[in-house]
Amino acid sequence: MKNARVIHNENGAIKFFFVIAILAFTVYAGLKFGMPYYKYLAFKSDVKEIIRIGIGDTENTRAQIFERAQELKLPLEEKDIMVTKTEKTVRVRTSWSETADIFGVYQKKFGFAVDVEG
Repeated sequence: MKNARVIHNENGAIKFFFVIAILAFTVYAGLKFGMPYYKYLAFKSDVKEIIRIGIGDTENTRAQIFERAQELKLPLEEKDIMVTKTEKTVRVRTSWSETADIFGVYQKKFGFAVDVEG
């Protein structure tokens, strides 16, 4: 009963809704800033896997990597993905940038680069 009295109290209700609003904003901002990093890490992991099981030539590898970039909705074009093959290794390099936007008030630009050799 003590908690119910605090919420129905004039000051308690304001504090409660203020804390909930701060918590909701923190979760929203965390998702907005965290999603580009998640996509970067997922893409880098997928590129390593594609190289590891790589079948075919560099064009086929580039097409597979570009397909995965499209699935993750990364702002990449196929020409931005550089695949070089030597006797023993395959190297993939690419980079892009994304902007996280918080309610149109604050924007933060993130730059990502993938340089994987396998």
